Amino acid sequence: MRYPATLDFRVHVLDDGRRPEMRAVCEQESVNYISRDNNIGFKAGNIRNGMEHTDGDFLVICDADTRVFPTLLENTLGYFRDPDVAWVQTPQWFYDLPEGERLTTWLRRKAGWPGYLLGSLSEKLFGRLTIGNDPFFNDPRMFYDVILRRRNAVNAAFCCGAASVHRREAVMQAALRSYVFNVEQEIAQFTRDIRDEEARSALSLAMRPHVIADTELTPYKFHVSEDIYTSIVLHGDEGRRWRSVMHPGIESKMLSPQDLLTWMIQRFKYAAGSLDILFHDKIFSRRRFKLSLGQTLMYGTTFWSYLACIWNTVFLISPLVYLFTGVPPVSAYSTPFYLHFLPFFIVSELAFMFGTWGISAWDGRSSYLAFFSVNLRALSTVLRGEKIKFHVTPKERQSGRFLYLVKPQLAIVALTLLGLVWGGIQVARGNVDDPSGYVINIFWGAVNIAAMLPMIMAAMWTPPAAQETNAG
Repeated sequence: MRYPATLDFRVHVLDDGRRPEMRAVCEQESVNYISRDNNIGFKAGNIRNGMEHTDGDFLVICDADTRVFPTLLENTLGYFRDPDVAWVQTPQWFYDLPEGERLTTWLRRKAGWPGYLLGSLSEKLFGRLTIGNDPFFNDPRMFYDVILRRRNAVNAAFCCGAASVHRREAVMQAALRSYVFNVEQEIAQFTRDIRDEEARSALSLAMRPHVIADTELTPYKFHVSEDIYTSIVLHGDEGRRWRSVMHPGIESKMLSPQDLLTWMIQRFKYAAGSLDILFHDKIFSRRRFKLSLGQTLMYGTTFWSYLACIWNTVFLISPLVYLFTGVPPVSAYSTPFYLHFLPFFIVSELAFMFGTWGISAWDGRSSYLAFFSVNLRALSTVLRGEKIKFHVTPKERQSGRFLYLVKPQLAIVALTLLGLVWGGIQVARGNVDDPSGYVINIFWGAVNIAAMLPMIMAAMWTPPAAQETNAG
């Protein structure tokens, strides 16, 4: 690690596994080893335990698979010259993604110079395009470069855990305020119905030491999504108005999911954790969190996106209903419909194209649609009141094919194809009054199938090295 001034920099390994071999590695590498007797709070509890045994002004949080660049500190600590900056998040980039093949190169290899010219024209319209680079949509540019970085403008870039730098003062100050709030809430819950003010005051005074002893001080919320929850606590701290920064430079790389099972475990954790916060923690309550209008809108869009599984399911089923029953999703495919729909559609497409220039927007849209089943399961889990478990994302590829994980996606593809055949038969027989509706649903169904196919293909994907091994 480089830094252009004198800096007392120490490395601590926080081992929740209590492994003697890890302790031995730390001794060999001359770094500090910190463990604990339990796993309360999972990652957040592990970090709290580490904070209790250290005293640095700034904390750099890394996961076990994070490869930190030597430039991390020299490129991020300067932001903390502003005393209100609480943390700096850097992009989480990956060192194990397949590089893929440039579209122009792939088309030239398949179709010669005409293919190359077609690829060049496509890239002039849509930016750089790559074939076969990542079957699991792990390209972080859409999230870190387009979504999170632009939230700097309203101070709403939230923490994503690994590869982030935190000011200890900010974390502890917000934790103490939250601790006091929780204590007062607990006391108020049992005393609010006592009308006699003197009796209520006496009971509150008697309860206070016991509630204080029973309430956890959690610098990082004991939650499966502790990073975004802590971000909300800091951003909503009326007493200080802490700021965050999404740093644009890549300062580390880490492992990406290498199989569909791992990918789904990770995405389910993100979805369920976020929805649990939305439904159970009253984050938009002005009584506890004083978020600005911009911050409220930005956090709102984050949580809103996980509810998309509801209308995405409707979007996927609607053409099936029409193709099999003839009942259209709109009253009529008429001129007024097109006059309303086409301007919105064209402007939306242009906005996506320019807003995400050079990044494949289709990958994001495809996963947005295809992930409906996992997000529905996450929503169901939260609404049933089940506790969201902290599953550590596997760091090694899980063997096997995972078609059983994409049964809903396979069903959408199969039923849509069957519906298109059935609808075509009805049109040929003259049983459809307005064939334009069938034409529209051909394109609608084709988009749905195209969105499902990448996830289905990902269920059968094998890394190139593993393919060579199997072939040998």
